[in-house]
Amino acid sequence: MTILIAALIGATLGGFLAYRRKGRRADIAQYAAVFALIFTLVWVFALILITRAAT
Repeated sequence: MTILIAALIGATLGGFLAYRRKGRRADIAQYAAVFALIFTLVWVFALILITRAAT
């Protein structure tokens, strides 16, 4: 569930950043997708590190 939240935060941030830079719809969609992937991957690695440190 937290991974989905990280993806949504990344997509929102990416879309807002592209919108602020006056991007077209395709630019906004691409930024949102890339930021969602980046945030998801970073959060997955963080969860792995947290889980390993807890055991």
